[in-house]
Amino acid sequence: MARKFFVGGNFKMNPMTREAKVSLVSGLNNADLDPATEVVIAPPSLYLIPVLETVRKEVAVSAQNCYCKDSGAFTGELSPKQLVDAGIPYVILGHSERRTIFHEDSALVASKVRAALDASLKVILCIGETLAERESGQTGKVCESQLQAVVRVTNEDDWNNIVVAYEPVWAIGTGKVATTQQAQETHAEIRTYLTKAVSPNVAATTRIIYGGSVTAANCKELAKQPDVDGFLVGGASLKPEFVDIINSRKA
Repeated sequence: MARKFFVGGNFKMNPMTREAKVSLVSGLNNADLDPATEVVIAPPSLYLIPVLETVRKEVAVSAQNCYCKDSGAFTGELSPKQLVDAGIPYVILGHSERRTIFHEDSALVASKVRAALDASLKVILCIGETLAERESGQTGKVCESQLQAVVRVTNEDDWNNIVVAYEPVWAIGTGKVATTQQAQETHAEIRTYLTKAVSPNVAATTRIIYGGSVTAANCKELAKQPDVDGFLVGGASLKPEFVDIINSRKA
């Protein structure tokens, strides 16, 4: 069965006003979106419920993070069960900004993935290497290590609810983007690893999406690659060109 193309918009700590949030949602609500593409947007936690209540039903809503506990004295955190209770179906975990700025290691990311899956959330799992790791030929090793932590705490069926987002750290918010060949090669390596570490079926069915300065200008060529199943979009998800990225496979 063909993997359904997936485009996620990670708003990060944007927009800065409620008016801008309304404008973003209105733009999506009024746009002609490819029905063959699954679309998910991740606004800041403050706006999760207002966005869920106003965005068109064809667009799903994701949290940008959650904790690995269902409740407790964890000031500032969101629990997986709270997200499910609020009607939020997705959560982004392991984003490089969480790993680098907030020092989340792969073990913590894996524990969050396990808690999210147990609460019936779907997970957008981010992995990726730094520029130094890319230049030293460590891309495969880094991605496998980050995936391995999750493989250890999951079973084969869990992967029905995981989307892997390959995001080279050196390409996030920098304007740089992996070449089409680099993206395809890395996605193929990730799929090969999943074949060995989980199963051939999981490797064949898991969507592996690319993130890292995706724009309307580069999305169509990337979307043609056999192992690129979509995008996780940062800055461009706040602009009108996000619609063009969603429609990158539309004839």
